[in-house]
Amino acid sequence: MLKNRSLFSGEAFVDGQWVSKKEEFPVYEPSSGEVLGQVSNCDLADFQNAIKSADAAQRSFFESTTGAQRGALLRKWNDLILSNLEDLGTILSLENGKTISEAKGEITYAASFISWFAEEATRSYGVTIPSSTPHTTLMTMREPVGVCAIITPWNFPAAMITRKVGPALAAGCSVVIKPPSETPYSCIALTKLAVEAGLPPAVIQVCPTKNRKAAEELATNPIVKKLSFTGSTGVGKKLAELATGTLKKVSLELGGNAPFIVFNDANLDLAVEGAMFCKFRCSGQTCVCANRLYVQKGVAKEFTAKLVKAVEALKVGPGMDPTTTQGPLVNKSATDKVREHVEEAVSKGAKVETGGKASRETGFFYDPTVLSGVTPQMLVSREETFGPLAPVFEFETEQEVLQLANDTEFGLAGYFFSQDVARVMRVAQKLQVGMVGVNTGKISAAEAPFGGIKESGYGKEGSLYGLAEYQNIKSITIGNQNVGL
Repeated sequence: MLKNRSLFSGEAFVDGQWVSKKEEFPVYEPSSGEVLGQVSNCDLADFQNAIKSADAAQRSFFESTTGAQRGALLRKWNDLILSNLEDLGTILSLENGKTISEAKGEITYAASFISWFAEEATRSYGVTIPSSTPHTTLMTMREPVGVCAIITPWNFPAAMITRKVGPALAAGCSVVIKPPSETPYSCIALTKLAVEAGLPPAVIQVCPTKNRKAAEELATNPIVKKLSFTGSTGVGKKLAELATGTLKKVSLELGGNAPFIVFNDANLDLAVEGAMFCKFRCSGQTCVCANRLYVQKGVAKEFTAKLVKAVEALKVGPGMDPTTTQGPLVNKSATDKVREHVEEAVSKGAKVETGGKASRETGFFYDPTVLSGVTPQMLVSREETFGPLAPVFEFETEQEVLQLANDTEFGLAGYFFSQDVARVMRVAQKLQVGMVGVNTGKISAAEAPFGGIKESGYGKEGSLYGLAEYQNIKSITIGNQNVGL
């Protein structure tokens, strides 16, 4: 199935060496529920060794390379990722469950972050500041923070690695990666290609594990100077609290509860297209997916009918089947949560327009579902479903829907559809989120800042701001320049 079988490996990568641990843990294939393979289960000593090794490697890496040289290494890595697109897509689809076409799309998306930060590596600018003191020059320079701990989620096994590791390496940092135990294979494969590209091996360390104490080690170890975490808000809060002990830099990309608003003047075909992309991509398992669909009463029936038709055209099946357009969820807990949200909403008066069940006996599947008659009192209004469930709420006025949309502790992403220019500017400003999609469901790109507000976290990934997350600004004052004249 794979052209380069060496990319599929369950080894850890510590201190520049591939390591097979005696203790392993199973990784399951969501499409079948069967074991895909066994992966090395690193212990705390492995993490501590990796951190020490990464610290020594980082200093040498930054001092011996220029931004241009680091950019050249990243470009080689990007090229190798793209030349191994088929194999990387297959590995991702097998371990995550997303369709093979979507998996390949993610690999291309993942490579775009490496390509972007290959260019940003040479744009780490300092500034010269006019001094208030005579005969004095004041300037700043940017330096790498040091060892960076990277903790990533299972829903984007490749892109979440490169979106964090790309800027870290571009800045001259080293990384210790704790990949998700559900989907570690993509991270390992990407690391093999990074080493092949010529990146110093100890600059990247990969420690797969099922040990919950590992994240605490990364958050508290004083050698680690930066922690980047994508995951649940509860875990993010705990890690941020632990990180205060050493006052390390922290960036968090946490939970979402994205509103998706369709106004009466919207282009409904565009709105349905946007909903299908940002709701059912990765079977609804994205932090920026539409969780609450608010549709103005004047177009609610028509929009819902169009959405149901599009959803019913989806084909549920194994991700590796090229005819599949909707894959499984990651595990049984994920399907149970979708089922719970559907049953609770129906018990309170919601109507199942399509779906509402698991139609396949094997694997972790739940049929794409549309609910109408949903109210703010239901769980789907307050909790992130993280599955293929589209609950449709009706609203009357702009003021009402803004209040409903912002009535959440989360603030990651929001979407709305309108052809009224004044409304576009007004609503875009009033939505309390870090990212807004207007007349589109596609908001993620290497050049676009990614990050939220409120309890969805802080810090930006990607874009021209992404490099700064892995840098310190040093101020240098050169005084008494008139002495000796």
